[in-house]
Amino acid sequence: MIPAYHALILSGILFCIGIVGVIARRNLLFVLMSIEIMMNAAGLAFVAGSAIHGSYDGQIFFIFILPVAAAEVAIGLALALLLYQKYKTLDLWVIARSKEE
Repeated sequence: MIPAYHALILSGILFCIGIVGVIARRNLLFVLMSIEIMMNAAGLAFVAGSAIHGSYDGQIFFIFILPVAAAEVAIGLALALLLYQKYKTLDLWVIARSKEE
């Protein structure tokens, strides 16, 4: 059995990877994947915390995180399609520098 503290360490590492991905990446799809990694890391921390404390509160809260993550993916991909149709790129720096027509 893996100790719950190892899951918390893994959760922290995944969250840091997600933050680096959001800050360093220029492509919108990679930024959305990094946000998804951060949400899953937070969910893992809730589940590990509930295992440490012997309650089900963290697991119940993770059930509420899953639909939010699914909605984020759906809305993010719809935005990505619209931005690609308009600007012909998913590079966030190019989109931010372009003027509204």
